[in-house]
Amino acid sequence: MEKNYVDIHCHPSLKPFSKSFKYKPIKQNEIDANRKNSIWHYSPPNFLEKFVNRLITLTKFTQTDLTALAKAKTSVVVVALYPFEKHFFGKEVIGVKGVTDVLVNLAASISQSRMDYIRVTTDYFVDLMDEYKYYQQLHNKVENIDGKIYTYRLVRSFQDIENNLAQETDSKKIINIILTIEGGHSFNTGIDMNKNMASRTEVLDNILEIKYWDHRPIFLTLAHHFYNELCGHARSITIGAIEKNQNRGLNSGITELGYEAIELLLNNTDGKRIPIDIKHLSPTSRKEYYNLLDTKYVTEKIPIVASHAACNGKQSIVQWDQSGIREHSEWFCDIDINFYDSELIRIAKSNGIFGIQLDERRIGSKKAISESKQFLPNKRKQLHKKALLVWHQVVHIAEVLDKEGLFCWGIQTIGSDFDGIVNPINGLWTAENMKDLAEEMLNHANEYLSKNLIHLNDFNRINAQTIVDRVMHGNAMEFIKRNY
Repeated sequence: MEKNYVDIHCHPSLKPFSKSFKYKPIKQNEIDANRKNSIWHYSPPNFLEKFVNRLITLTKFTQTDLTALAKAKTSVVVVALYPFEKHFFGKEVIGVKGVTDVLVNLAASISQSRMDYIRVTTDYFVDLMDEYKYYQQLHNKVENIDGKIYTYRLVRSFQDIENNLAQETDSKKIINIILTIEGGHSFNTGIDMNKNMASRTEVLDNILEIKYWDHRPIFLTLAHHFYNELCGHARSITIGAIEKNQNRGLNSGITELGYEAIELLLNNTDGKRIPIDIKHLSPTSRKEYYNLLDTKYVTEKIPIVASHAACNGKQSIVQWDQSGIREHSEWFCDIDINFYDSELIRIAKSNGIFGIQLDERRIGSKKAISESKQFLPNKRKQLHKKALLVWHQVVHIAEVLDKEGLFCWGIQTIGSDFDGIVNPINGLWTAENMKDLAEEMLNHANEYLSKNLIHLNDFNRINAQTIVDRVMHGNAMEFIKRNY
């Protein structure tokens, strides 16, 4: 098997599922890849789209459509189902429907028909099920890409992946898709922005239903952009007209219903546990979740997942204003949606995983982003500079863990958030650019080890190629094997 990259958090269906609301019947995953409502629809960025992205950060092109993944020779991908939250819209924002719709469409590239549907929905769980069914429609259907036959298969376990890999030939390839869910609102919470409306019975019944899906999610991101009556969320939106819609529940803790939801998700009856992804949780909710793991679950090895994340370079949620490794203090974006050094240690000790988010708004400080710019046209130099933003994440985690006497290259992987509402790192536009990232990360790793290998614990002195292989592929596959 070729060791091509594994992405543990991306949204291949967000754009085509949205476009499907423009056609009759709606919610149809079109087998014809030329149609925009097909998950195979290939729309890489052209020169103008790259220019617009550099200028005003808009990402109108697709990044992880199944054709792009096929061209990147991807064998395994972890995709997020996401019922788009209605609080991106509504009278509470500015009172003029068209203004917020334009803003959201510019940021997420979803259709007006989809936005109209979201605006009036009263059941996020129905929307979740519809997106799941969207994937099921073309499960095991074939596409011809560059002279090879491709299919994708939703998988139920690591054994399914191994079986599928054994069936591949030079001319017939299978993309293994593992599901996750982004946002506890998926269980139909947080429908009203200003008051609690959730039904406890409905929420718990919905959780039980997804635990017994044919293709159970490997983990679940409990929080997202808006208050969901389960837990507090971190600030994630800076679009002025929408930002205030995040204020309710911002930085609050886990609710009584939230604790019940977590405990049901973590219940391992029939081996159906769904670990919690801590991305988007507020610092208060993260502290409370860690306390739950340290008390009720202290005897169990529950992995902590940060699926599409970045470091902030600070010591801990408590010591939020103190730098962890001083030499790294100018590398990172110091915001609390990013993660503290003490949390990296927790993730490693739990045999968890840390997906590095390829979003310029999260991955580096303003200084680091500015220094990564390449003004003269030179693709290789640009990639070298941009890959350094990712390498800084990898090496910071490594040095934090090495100081704790832990294996330091075992949790870092890619959680790009491609096709979500992201501003991709320039040059690392789509899945097809991951080979470029790997090549330049290898250069950075070799340079780092030439100067710093002697400072690492003996058991952390591995070669540069092994480090890059782990980040791009190995760590994710080990995590999937342990937990699915």
